[in-house]
Amino acid sequence: MRISALLLVSSISIFGCSPAEPEANSTQMSEAQSMNVPTSEEIQAESARLNAWFDKKYEEQVMQSPTQLAYLGRDERQNEIDDFSEAGYDAYVEMHAKQLAELKSSFDYDKLNEETKISYDLWVYLAEQIAEEDKFRYNTYVFEQMGAMHSFFPQLLIAIHRVENQQDMENYLSRISESARAIKQLIEFSKTAAEKGVRPPYFAFDAVISESKKIISGQPFDETDNDSDLWADAKSKIDGLVSNEAITQKSADELLAKIKTALLNDFKPAYEALIAWQEEDKVNAGTKALGAGDLPDGKNYYNERLSNQTTTSLSADEIHEIGLKDVARLREEMKAVQQEFGFEGTLQEFFVFLRDTKDDERLYYPNTDEGRQGYIDDATAAINKIKEQLPNYFGILPKADMVVKRVEAFREQDGAAQHYMPSTPDGSRPGVYYAHLSDMTAMPKRELEVIAYHEGLPGHHMQLAISLELSGLPTFRKQSYLNAYGEGWALYSELLAKEMPGTYEDPLSDFGRLGSEMWRAIRLVVDTGLHAKGWSEEQAIRYFQENSAITNEQGLSEVRRYLVLPGQATGYKIGMIKIQELRKRAEDTLGDKFDIRAFHDTILGGGGLPLTILERKVDAWIAASL
Repeated sequence: MRISALLLVSSISIFGCSPAEPEANSTQMSEAQSMNVPTSEEIQAESARLNAWFDKKYEEQVMQSPTQLAYLGRDERQNEIDDFSEAGYDAYVEMHAKQLAELKSSFDYDKLNEETKISYDLWVYLAEQIAEEDKFRYNTYVFEQMGAMHSFFPQLLIAIHRVENQQDMENYLSRISESARAIKQLIEFSKTAAEKGVRPPYFAFDAVISESKKIISGQPFDETDNDSDLWADAKSKIDGLVSNEAITQKSADELLAKIKTALLNDFKPAYEALIAWQEEDKVNAGTKALGAGDLPDGKNYYNERLSNQTTTSLSADEIHEIGLKDVARLREEMKAVQQEFGFEGTLQEFFVFLRDTKDDERLYYPNTDEGRQGYIDDATAAINKIKEQLPNYFGILPKADMVVKRVEAFREQDGAAQHYMPSTPDGSRPGVYYAHLSDMTAMPKRELEVIAYHEGLPGHHMQLAISLELSGLPTFRKQSYLNAYGEGWALYSELLAKEMPGTYEDPLSDFGRLGSEMWRAIRLVVDTGLHAKGWSEEQAIRYFQENSAITNEQGLSEVRRYLVLPGQATGYKIGMIKIQELRKRAEDTLGDKFDIRAFHDTILGGGGLPLTILERKVDAWIAASL
């Protein structure tokens, strides 16, 4: 890579957390063989053989998913969309089970070096996770408001599908029809789940219907004057090819005609079928949102989700208690910042002031296009400020750039959470921090900095771009994502940014930082409350508002997010707590030898890991650093 520090990290085996093995002489080799202790040559050979196997088998996995290939910036299967049929899912599960069996039967774990043992353990973990998920395959909501596939397909075409020549555009055309096929398969899967008594809460139906109607609104789907987002994108991409003289105007006209036909004959009917199915099944959802515990085998399903999303064995009760204690601690820290701001009154009154004073320019941007652009500009400036400080805290730096963008209109929601889309491994596509800006009264100024640090730098972009760009690791390690690790890092980054000069200088911004951490502590309480303790939607929103300055729109959006993604919200705080714990252990043990850059490189330099394996990795680094 482009950072010399990474080469240094590799050379001292910080990934493996131990010095390189010295060459063994013949006497040592014979003694090792007589004791059945593998020689350094055997360890090197077996590790190399397994790493080659990892890359071969992971390539088989990636080649099964055209959409994953697209995310990675690759051109293979660019005219296709994944198979979302039951048979396709069966094949996916079977492939991972066969690969796991082959791994266990073909390699000697005792003959692996420490870094390859981590890779082995991670592969086993991920494969077993897939098998556990499959036990509850019908409990997952196919269509919901957070990130279901109905909104993904247009985003794939608009933001991910790369067009540089006529063939790329022909593949774009093919993917329009392929998206329609995939939507129909997902509808069938959703119907099967509904027959088994699994359907999302009532509000998800309205969101899916609304978003689907937006996707097929505008030209060429109707007679309005405005182009739909897809049609505008197709015309823009084709105009770009004409401008670059990659195609003739005649070819452009022919392509546009074919795309219009595919949109009208394939794409639109598929989304109309989805809308019809959602309207038909909506009446069966009732008017009360239920948690995962009310689904078939719901208790075991939620336990699986907690294990999956936290990469721990913590129970719902344990996570709930961790959340309650953290909420109490953060309330006290909030009171101190409230006093610094100069607000006289109770903390609850301060929450109300921040939540309801919409016309105070200290608190909110104008709900205008100028206000929206102001948010994007200020978020970009905050991220650029962090860029200057990164070399003081990290040895490994990302190659790919990142940008701040507004969420596309067809999937934008008032008060919905901001999110990040990764860059490509070669850095050719930047990472994107997406912000929902349709309602600026749901975007308090105090939260701008902390969200920028979480989604951008030193948060998600830092972690994911570095992971994708790492060298010296099998590819699957670089492209794996685990919720507790990734979101735990991003939440840790919010606090890490406070250590950097020029951040959170306004008391309100620091209150926003505390508010963001408070959200994640509340999530531990609310998620487990909803799914394991019988909390209602209204009870969860009320707890949120009693302990934070969250707006009504944000509170509603947050709680509904947890209801359709059981357990996901718990990974943030559990991951952050573990990283903080590991840092304190390193600081206490190493004292003056502690190097913040080396610590962060240890956390980020091995790709996404379960927290148990991450702890093992850091402990080994600490031992090697003494």
